[in-house]
Amino acid sequence: MGIDLGGRSAIVTGGSKGIGYAVAESLAAANAHVVLCARNAEEVAAAARRLEGRGSGRVLGVPCDMRDYESVRALVQRTVDEFDRVDVLVNNAGVGRFTPIDQMSVEEWRQILQTNLDGVFYACREAIPHMKRLGEGWIINVASLAGKNPLPGGTAYNASKFGLVGFSEAMMLDVRDAGIRVSYLMPGSVATHFNDHAPSEADAWKIQPEDVAALVMDLLAMPERTLPSRIEVRPSRPPKR
Repeated sequence: MGIDLGGRSAIVTGGSKGIGYAVAESLAAANAHVVLCARNAEEVAAAARRLEGRGSGRVLGVPCDMRDYESVRALVQRTVDEFDRVDVLVNNAGVGRFTPIDQMSVEEWRQILQTNLDGVFYACREAIPHMKRLGEGWIINVASLAGKNPLPGGTAYNASKFGLVGFSEAMMLDVRDAGIRVSYLMPGSVATHFNDHAPSEADAWKIQPEDVAALVMDLLAMPERTLPSRIEVRPSRPPKR
């Protein structure tokens, strides 16, 4: 029997598809109030509608650009206004582009770093005071195996994910005495729309979004005394090269 999150609220960034949607779906099925966000207003509204009735909690779809501090601040405030609490924050929104450094535009660099790193900082900064008020909370950051393994063309993406790993570990030390747990996931190849990819049957060997969602739910079910801070996950049988 799974965990029951009835009465608790969760924010999932990048929640309109892929990993974020799968996490939001699992949280909703566990009876949490779920606030999912994405930049595209139509997509996030449609995702929220699909999740209505999955559990006893409410589901809200909120347009939000993680690169913009005021947009993120409004997202967290909307959650507090609606539910008077923030129990879980899943920072999943991310951008992946792989371009050789001498061909990368300044805008491409900024888009990746601002989404993958600045946006996480904004969300954590705004959510943590509400978690401290509760005396508990869980922040789960979706990093990547690219947070420790450099890739050709990955200067911006690697920088963002290496940074997210360090950010997560330092933040854990800042907030653990307030009852707030911080974990970060480092998935390898996942069957999502990452880097403009269109998932297909050829991706069956990859980690599926629901597999990552299962890890999130396993974390939330851990005893209060226990903190799995870093989880690496990779396909069990990738194609042979």
